[in-house]
Amino acid sequence: MKWMRCRVGGRDLFGLQEGNTLVVHDGDLFDAPRPTGETVALEGAQWLPPCRPGKMLALWNNFHAAAQKNGWAVPAEPLYFLKTPSALAAHGQAIAAVAPEVGRVAYEGELAIVIGRRTQGISREQAAAHIFGYTCANDLTAIELLNRDPAFAQWTRAKGFDGFAPLGPVIETAFDPATASVKTLVGGRERQNYPLSDMIFGPHELVARLSQDMTLEPGDVILCGTSLGVLPMKPGTSVEVEIDGIGRLANTYG
Repeated sequence: MKWMRCRVGGRDLFGLQEGNTLVVHDGDLFDAPRPTGETVALEGAQWLPPCRPGKMLALWNNFHAAAQKNGWAVPAEPLYFLKTPSALAAHGQAIAAVAPEVGRVAYEGELAIVIGRRTQGISREQAAAHIFGYTCANDLTAIELLNRDPAFAQWTRAKGFDGFAPLGPVIETAFDPATASVKTLVGGRERQNYPLSDMIFGPHELVARLSQDMTLEPGDVILCGTSLGVLPMKPGTSVEVEIDGIGRLANTYG
């Protein structure tokens, strides 16, 4: 099932996407949402982020191919940082370019996990029951800012500008990461194409391990990290992150 949120006629709606139609639901997305009986055509609708995460945790160095090429050691435990809730952006939303002094900005096409229930200190075997579904993500990064000060790596600032966390277009509840790949098209040209099976820590392992550190709440998001093909982009560039079985997240930077 593909869950989505959108704005139509001044109303914020959520429900199931069926082709070009939204089957409207009410209640709580993560607690037995109910169909209202209303359907809405999606033509002309404004897409909204498919959920409103209280926090977004994002992985670094979580793919074998990227670690090998860059000479990074395979981590013994997940390495992650926080992206700010104000960085959230929707499918189709234009992302404002940062000030020139910030420096170059890179795209990172990724798979994102959406948590479906309160999760604290669980095992890997319990993780599947705590995952609501999956969506596409673009972990934008101000790459020159990240290590500009040699005394302090600026992960929060470099990853947290407004619009630096596009998610969408939908949350797919029936998705198998083991058989899918992430493709990123920049200006219509394929720049990333990597299998999710190459993850160092897969989704179930990530949910279990991160839940040992902090409580995950319904709607929270874990970005699984990216692999080869990350490059800086110019203002005015279109970026599309596509995952078969979920859909295509499209945004323009600048």
